[in-house]
Amino acid sequence: MSEKKAEKQTLERDLDVQREMMEGEYQEIVIVGGGIAGLATSIALRRMGLQPLVLEGSKELRVTGAAISLAPNAWRALETLGVAHKLTPFYAPLNTMVFTDLSSGKTISTNSLLNISDDLSLRSVHRKALLEALAEELPPTAIRFGSKLSSIKNLPDSSLLALHLEDGTVIKTKVLIGCDGVRSVVAQWLGLLQPVHSGRSAVRAIAVFPNGHGFTKNEVYQVLGEGTRSGFIPLNDKEVYWFMTYKSHLDQDADLWKHPELIRDTVLQRIEKAFPAKFVEVVRKSDLETTSLAPLIFRYPWDLFFGHVSKGNVTVAGDAMHPMTPDLGQGGCSALEDAVVLARNLGETLQKDGRTEFDEKSAEEALKKYAKERRMRTAGLITGSLLSGWLQGETGWLVKMIRNTILYRYLFSKLPQVVDYDCGKLPVIGSHS
Repeated sequence: MSEKKAEKQTLERDLDVQREMMEGEYQEIVIVGGGIAGLATSIALRRMGLQPLVLEGSKELRVTGAAISLAPNAWRALETLGVAHKLTPFYAPLNTMVFTDLSSGKTISTNSLLNISDDLSLRSVHRKALLEALAEELPPTAIRFGSKLSSIKNLPDSSLLALHLEDGTVIKTKVLIGCDGVRSVVAQWLGLLQPVHSGRSAVRAIAVFPNGHGFTKNEVYQVLGEGTRSGFIPLNDKEVYWFMTYKSHLDQDADLWKHPELIRDTVLQRIEKAFPAKFVEVVRKSDLETTSLAPLIFRYPWDLFFGHVSKGNVTVAGDAMHPMTPDLGQGGCSALEDAVVLARNLGETLQKDGRTEFDEKSAEEALKKYAKERRMRTAGLITGSLLSGWLQGETGWLVKMIRNTILYRYLFSKLPQVVDYDCGKLPVIGSHS
């Protein structure tokens, strides 16, 4: 390359940087992703007087999907966010968990969940209802739909970041929070390893019984065996959330992912002769609009310790930080924890310094504290989920023995301690413009 050509390219880069510094809007805090983690984080920050902007790639709120189980830790976070009261009256507490061995057809364990307080009991709720309840807490201008992040750049001689969107928009920010899911652009920028396939996939759906289903509303029913873990949970008198996880190769069922009817029929073919009749009937009644199939993805727990969960004024939350398998039902719960813990650390830093705005040092300090607080907790949840999924999905005699003697008799008795987690309250830092 000639010297003149190199000088020209350098000049063009310098001009691009200057243009970015001069052009584009400024937002002190930007959250990428308008799912559970992104909406909850925005609410938590706004409750302290901050004004984050949520960038959501889709053109509207992503309310597709079936249901989500929320444990006491999630309800504590939702109470802090002022949202819990919108949901608890409509969903019955779950107080019993029944496991049936598919090979024998016998009930092998019934675990009571009554030792968790009624106000914070495990409940399964419609995913749509949770997202809408969160979104209602935000003003219309808080979420900018159709705004998909394409790249992140550091601006020279500045603590600001330049966020480039696919539509050509450039937004400058002091604090960037990635809540953009398992394929997070922000996580990639931080240098976190790509999440990996767990070797299993999951089907989820809501079954609708127009005349009522007749199942016990407070019971979680599960079937284990033949490399699968399946179950259903009544949501109300007419709707039942059901799921199935099974061994698979990545992309094994790619031809089914966008075809809900084929997903349902494939599951029916698999279970019709072997599964209890009531489970088959639940699957047959699936609402196709809620039916989905996806590979189960997780992040290696050690990546949370050796990778950059935060770097300078950038961090991640929710699935962007700690994607995990659903075997402890803690994916959405831990995302809600993240929101409160992250906002609390940011707020406490401002409060301690008597500031109304972040500078480079204060933002970095707050995000480091957040990352430190979340590493051990989320790494443990990922590990526990993987172990629980393996024990409940295998059929060998040794695994069954371990499952029946250790998982159900010991580990499940400790589950309330895992989910009865308090992520804390939010400080009051006054108005913030």
